[in-house]
Amino acid sequence: MVMDTISNMIIQIKNAGDAGHDRVSVPYSKLKNSIALVLKKEHFIKDFEVKEKPARPNGRSGGGKKVLAINLFMENRIPKIKGVKRISKPSKRIYKKFSEIRPVKNGYGALILSTSQGIMSGRDARRAKLGGEALFSIW
Repeated sequence: MVMDTISNMIIQIKNAGDAGHDRVSVPYSKLKNSIALVLKKEHFIKDFEVKEKPARPNGRSGGGKKVLAINLFMENRIPKIKGVKRISKPSKRIYKKFSEIRPVKNGYGALILSTSQGIMSGRDARRAKLGGEALFSIW
């Protein structure tokens, strides 16, 4: 069974906001770090940092792993992220030319793409005239 780590990350962020939490931790990867950087640039998250997960007191494994600690944008305890939609999945990849990239929710959302220049928003991809794999949209 293939695990979709990008879907897990964006749903954890959305669910944490819906539950009223202003912070969420997700397992670290370079891809998730790049996605968090774009979400911060697009003002969907406040900040994030890479932390080392502390070892368990009973000596079991689980320590030494990295996590992304993400601080969410909250406006009067209401999360900035209203919804997310996974576009390209492990079972079906969706690619977009730069001319096919459209604004999400009349410009209030963002399309996150994986391009040859790295992870970037749809706005930046159109400016750079780059297409790529449409990972997800967020609003």
